[in-house]
Amino acid sequence: MPRFFIRQEQVSEGKIRIMGDDARHISFSLRMAVGESVTVCDMQGIEYDCEIRAFEGGEVVLGILSSRPSENEPKVNITLYQALPKGDKLDSVIQKAVECGVSKIVPFESERCIVRIKADTEDKKRTRRCRIAEEASKQCGRSIIPDVTLPVSFDKMLEGAKKSDVCIFCYEGEGTEPLGKILSGLSLPEKNRDFEVSVVVGSEGGFSISEAERARECGFSLAGLGKRILRTETAPVFVLSSIVCFSELL
Repeated sequence: MPRFFIRQEQVSEGKIRIMGDDARHISFSLRMAVGESVTVCDMQGIEYDCEIRAFEGGEVVLGILSSRPSENEPKVNITLYQALPKGDKLDSVIQKAVECGVSKIVPFESERCIVRIKADTEDKKRTRRCRIAEEASKQCGRSIIPDVTLPVSFDKMLEGAKKSDVCIFCYEGEGTEPLGKILSGLSLPEKNRDFEVSVVVGSEGGFSISEAERARECGFSLAGLGKRILRTETAPVFVLSSIVCFSELL
C-alpha cells in the first residue's frame, strides 16, 4: 500500500489533505482513483489507514478509516555519524541506514576523508540526501523520515555524539572492545526511544590514532567489528543491524 508522510496540522475532522509533490504522485504517477487505499504517517508515531475521497484543486482529500501507534520504529533512538566517503557512497549509506532503523544521519569530515565540505554546494546535496531518506522510509514502512543534516567538522561530531547515552566509535586499531560485548552489556531490549545511541563510522581510510584517542577521552566506546575489515559503506549497516538484533530480535 502506498505510504505518505504529513504534518499533524494536515489532519482535521476525520480527513487528511495531501498537497504538493505527494498529491501529484498520487494523481499522475500512481494514477490512483477515489476509493483506493493509502497509509499516512504523521511523523509523531501515528499511522492512518485512509481511502481517497476526492481530488480538489491539486490536492488529494483522504478519509481516515482507522489510526494506530506505529510499531515499525526501533526501541532505541540511533544517530549515525558517517565520515564523508567518496563518490555516491553516502547515498547508499543513507538508504540502508534508514532501512535498518536509524533516526538521524550526520555526515562529518575527518582527517582521512578525501571528500571535503564545500559550503556552496552542501545545501543542494542535503536536499537530495533528505529525499533519499524519505523514499527509503516509504519503501520500508517507517513512521518517520530520519533527518540528514549538513556535514559538520570532527570536533562538532564529537560534541554532538557525546551527548548520547552510548557512543560507539568504530575503529580497526588497537584498544578496542568487541561490538557484541558492548551491546550485550546495555540490556537494549529493556530500553526505549528516549535511550540515545550514537554510531560513528570513518571514511575509506578509517580514523587516525589521534582521532581515536580524542573519542576515547570523550567517553566513546572504541568498537571492533570483527576480524575482517569492512568498507565504509558496509560498516554502518553491520553496526545498525547488530543494534537492531540486540534490541528487537533476541
